[in-house]
Amino acid sequence: MAAALQVLPCLTRAPLRPLLLRRPVVRLASGMALAEQAQQLFQSAVGAVLPGPMLHRALSLDPGGRQLKVRDRSFQLRQNLYLVGFGKAVLGMAAAAEELLGQHLVQGVISIPKGIRAAMEHASKWEMLLKPHSRVQVFEGAEDNLPDRDALRAALAIRQLAEGLTADDLLLVLISGGEPDPVRCGGGPCGGDCQRPHCGQCPQRARLPAYPQSLWPSCCPATFREDCAGSG
Repeated sequence: MAAALQVLPCLTRAPLRPLLLRRPVVRLASGMALAEQAQQLFQSAVGAVLPGPMLHRALSLDPGGRQLKVRDRSFQLRQNLYLVGFGKAVLGMAAAAEELLGQHLVQGVISIPKGIRAAMEHASKWEMLLKPHSRVQVFEGAEDNLPDRDALRAALAIRQLAEGLTADDLLLVLISGGEPDPVRCGGGPCGGDCQRPHCGQCPQRARLPAYPQSLWPSCCPATFREDCAGSG
């Protein structure tokens, strides 16, 4: 559009040239309009799935601040709300949740891919970052989407928080992203009959320390132990 406006003065100064320039000007103006529309569509699509707005559509506090509403269900708040989460967008989701919940949130633990926090800082996406004195503990790990010790520590921290809760506590679970393509165990290294993502590159890329058998996949504990939980 700006380029098209720059051409207009030339047209007024040279009346004999419009017939020659009309088609290029129309094409340029049309091209700029399409580019602007495409940019608007892109920004609208991204804005619709930003963690903050999506979370605020699902969560709300009653005017008195005594109940948390999750879509069509309500839960009583009395310093009994905890938070866990994992996934690429969970950092922004946790930031929005803590801003909404305020003092009602007692403690939180989230697991995010390595580098997400630095990327948000570099892009100045401050609304996607937790405040300096946040009650949410952040673990970064699983570089290149492969399991590592940091991801294991995050999983154990989430498990520890969840296991310490009582029947009177509330646990808000934030999840983003999707699973990798599952490998059918019957045709893969597990030898079972279920579908489960299998980290075939674990022995070469991420040797994990041994951990309790209760954390192994139920379909193939022995294989998981040998492939993914070796020391070193």
